[in-house]
Amino acid sequence: MLNPIDLFVHADYVVKLIMIGLIVASLWSWAVIIDKAVKFTSMNRLARDFEQDVGSGRSLEDIAAQAGSSPEHPLPRMLVIALSDWREARTRGPLTEGQGNLLMSRIDRALDSLIARESQKVENGLGVLSVVATASPFIGLFGTVWGIMNAFHAIAASGNTNLATVAPAISEALFATALGLAAAIPAYMAYNKFSIDAGKFTGRLESFADDLQAAVARRLGAPSAAARTQDEPSRREF
Repeated sequence: MLNPIDLFVHADYVVKLIMIGLIVASLWSWAVIIDKAVKFTSMNRLARDFEQDVGSGRSLEDIAAQAGSSPEHPLPRMLVIALSDWREARTRGPLTEGQGNLLMSRIDRALDSLIARESQKVENGLGVLSVVATASPFIGLFGTVWGIMNAFHAIAASGNTNLATVAPAISEALFATALGLAAAIPAYMAYNKFSIDAGKFTGRLESFADDLQAAVARRLGAPSAAARTQDEPSRREF
């Protein structure tokens, strides 16, 4: 039975460095995988709870007050931003059509900016998984080629082609490829999974932003908002 420790100990020093690098890359990718899995689970759970709270019929002001002035989760933060701009505009008196359009434009820019920042935040760490997934097999293959070259050089020097003599050296070399694949496969699967999750979460934010703008537009009584909500019906009633 092959012993990975023995394969590492008896490998060439270059192959050893490659193995160490692949092990570090694998541990790094697993740290990212665990971190992203925990964060996505938490973010989606909080988003689901908040959406249910919004859809329960409570007023947006009550929900925003419960969330606080600077909530950590992006969905309640979007609500706080929209209502803050709305209240600020209303303190100046009744809004004209032009002022209402300016308010909608300001809210739209603020929500878009928040969505862009949050999208970048949820994608942090995916670059590590991408690099590990694409580079590890080739690094492992390089270690294998290097190890086999050394094995053939030793065979030529000794003149002994007995399988029992060359098999350990070749096994040590192939072990580098195995480590490369062991690092790459989980990273590749996690990268695809979390990329999809990040896209879904960004879509969730964009959908909520559309609903918020539709809610503000209804309060303003803007005709353009009615046309927009007919083209893209809101999933929630505010």
